[in-house]
Amino acid sequence: MPKIAEIEPTPNPNAKKFVLKEPLTFGVSRNFDNAEAAKQDKLAAELFAIPHVTNVYYMDRWVTITQDGQADWADLLRQVAVPIRAASMEETAGNGAAPAQAQPIATNPEDEVRLRRINEVLDTQIRPGLAMDGGGIQIIGLEENVLKIRYQGACGSCPSSLYGTMMAIENMLRAVEPDLMVMAV
Repeated sequence: MPKIAEIEPTPNPNAKKFVLKEPLTFGVSRNFDNAEAAKQDKLAAELFAIPHVTNVYYMDRWVTITQDGQADWADLLRQVAVPIRAASMEETAGNGAAPAQAQPIATNPEDEVRLRRINEVLDTQIRPGLAMDGGGIQIIGLEENVLKIRYQGACGSCPSSLYGTMMAIENMLRAVEPDLMVMAV
């Protein structure tokens, strides 16, 4: 049973990050955009049973809850804290849900090398900052010079992720791939 150490705001006004005293996973993130996707995950399913929850993202010692903007945060925080406190690593670590950061499959050896370099930049320069804000990023695919990404957690519906953050990501990745364009899907 993880205890909640603190609740942090995120740049997304519709998302809050719960910092836990105990881990739910070790390095594996889980991202759920709806109740259907969360059916096999006990924690996410319980959180989606609460009205107004639109996304559940968790990894290691934190859980990010995103709401639809219609709920009062004070009421919603009390409701979502109950299943978060009751969750255990045994329930979340081996639940069979696909990890939120599953790697895309390269169609050729050159793309595999490119994806490895891109992920290295994301892992060292981008993902830590997004995680601090209760979010993440997943590579969906690489087609020629277009990298398709999906924002996760608080970043998924944050207005700044579609403009400022994406431009910063693209600029950092251009140090590795000068002609690369980044597209959020």
